[in-house]
Amino acid sequence: MPTYQTSIDATLSSLYASYGYSLFNMSKFEEYELYAQNKNFLISDHVITFTDTTGRLMALKPDVTLAIVKNTKDEPDARKKLYYTESVYRVSQKSGTFREIEQAGVEVLGDIDSLCLGEVLTMAEKSLAAVSPDSVLAVSQLDLLMLAVRKLGIPASREGDILDCVGEKNQHGIDAILKEENLPLENADFLKALLSHYGKPASVLAGIRPFCQSEEAKQILTSFEKILSLVDPSRIAVDFSTLGDLRYYNGIVFRGYVNGIAENLLSGGEYHRLMQKMNKRSHAVGFAVYLDLLDDFGKTLEAYDCDVLLLYQKDTDPALVMKQAEDLRRNGKRVDCAAAVPQNKRYREIITL
Repeated sequence: MPTYQTSIDATLSSLYASYGYSLFNMSKFEEYELYAQNKNFLISDHVITFTDTTGRLMALKPDVTLAIVKNTKDEPDARKKLYYTESVYRVSQKSGTFREIEQAGVEVLGDIDSLCLGEVLTMAEKSLAAVSPDSVLAVSQLDLLMLAVRKLGIPASREGDILDCVGEKNQHGIDAILKEENLPLENADFLKALLSHYGKPASVLAGIRPFCQSEEAKQILTSFEKILSLVDPSRIAVDFSTLGDLRYYNGIVFRGYVNGIAENLLSGGEYHRLMQKMNKRSHAVGFAVYLDLLDDFGKTLEAYDCDVLLLYQKDTDPALVMKQAEDLRRNGKRVDCAAAVPQNKRYREIITL
C-alpha cells in the first residue's frame, strides 16, 4: 500500500477504535454462493472464483459487509460495533481490471438507535476530514423519499424510472412519467420539494417540513432531524438524490466526497433489508472508505512537503503558534512551524503570524 494510503489507514483505524469499535479480521475468501445470491449488493458483479480441495466453489472476497453479516452471530437486542481494514478483490473502476483494493470501514449490527446513527455519521464525516478538509458528506433519508415517490400514485413497475430521475435530480423526467400515466403533476410536489432542497441540514429540513403532512412523514422527519443534530453540520449536506438499492437499504444513506477525487470516496447507510434477506433479525448500519481512490490524490499531496508553513516572529507567543497549528491540524492540514522559510521544502501555503 502506498505511504499516503498507509497513513490514512492508520488514522482511520485509530479513529474507529476511539469510538469503542473492535477490529474484525476475516478470511480472504468465502463460498461463492454468498456473493451469487447478493450480486446486486456488490459494486461489481465480477467475482474471482476457484474450487477448493473439498470441491466447494469459493470466491476471493469482493465485499466486506456480506462477509461480516454472514460470520457474525445474530443478536438483535445487543450491539456489535466493528471496524475493518481489508483487501477486497474486484474490477477497479479506474483500470477495468481485477485488483486487490484496500478498504476501511465500520459496521454496527444489532440494536440501532439514534445515538448509534449519529455516531456513524460523525465517524464518516471525520473519515473524510482525515483525507482532506475540503470534503462533504451527502446524507439522505430513503423512507421519507419513498413516501414522496408513492404519493405520485404511479404503478410499482415505474418506481425504478422515477428513482432514476431522482438520482439525476431530473424533475422534468418525473413530470413526463406522470403525464404518461395520466396522473396530476401536483402529485409530485412533495418529491420535487425534497429534490429542490439541498445543503445545510437546518435550512433543508425547514424547507421540506411544510410538505411532510402525513403523520408517518412527520415522524420520519423528526427522527431524521434528531440524528442530524448529533453531527457537526459544517461538512454535512442533506441531498435526497443520494440513493441506495432499495432491495438492501432503507432509512439513512450517505456518500462522502473529497475535492480532487472524481468518485465518491465513502458510501454507507442502514441496510436492514439486507439483514432480512440473509435471515437475520438484527438491524445494521455501516460505511466503507475506498482507499484505492487515494492513489492519485496522495501523489498530488506528496508534491508538497507540507500543506502549511506557519511563519512566526521571534517574539511571538509560542502558545499562540501552537494553538494556531493545532487548529489547522484538526482540519486535516499538515503543518510546519518556523521563524524563517526553510530551504528546499515545498509548502502549499505560507501563513504569517
